[in-house]
Amino acid sequence: MDNRSRILDCALRLFASRGYDAVGVQEIVDAAGITKPTLYHYFGSKQGLLDALLEEYFGQLNASIREAAVYSGDLSLTLAKIVTAFFHFANQHPTFYRLELALWFTPPDSTPHQAVARWNQDQYETVEGLFQQAAVDHGNMRGRHRAYAVSLIGAINSYIALGLNGYTKLDEPLIVQALHQFQYGIYS
Repeated sequence: MDNRSRILDCALRLFASRGYDAVGVQEIVDAAGITKPTLYHYFGSKQGLLDALLEEYFGQLNASIREAAVYSGDLSLTLAKIVTAFFHFANQHPTFYRLELALWFTPPDSTPHQAVARWNQDQYETVEGLFQQAAVDHGNMRGRHRAYAVSLIGAINSYIALGLNGYTKLDEPLIVQALHQFQYGIYS
């Protein structure tokens, strides 16, 4: 593993386990077995390191969500693809997903919240756009696209949090159950 990857890996583990603000640069470089100048060479600062982590992981996640959210007239199928994309990513990258959830709930004016906000906004806009498109086929959805996006992503993240904490498995039966519960409300 090269220095850059090792730094990212160590920072991810430390940030996810203790929080961004509780981890210092010295702790990261000690864990990675490198020097501060090496970290600064690759990332410029601790915030630059966080931004690089978010770019790497959110880039993957949000690309898969955008791909899943392509609407072709079958809303149930599209929603299943979205939930599957989230669950698959959380199963593949549980440490990052734990960090992502923690960052979202930091104070709004904090550095980590500011760093994660644009990535979360991208997710909401993608899912909101799906519901705007689906409103053409499902008239009762008109004007509710933002509420539906917030509700869907909120439910997904709640299930993922349960999965990360060992209360459930992020698997196909849970996708079906989650979609059934969510869709019951949006089609009425």
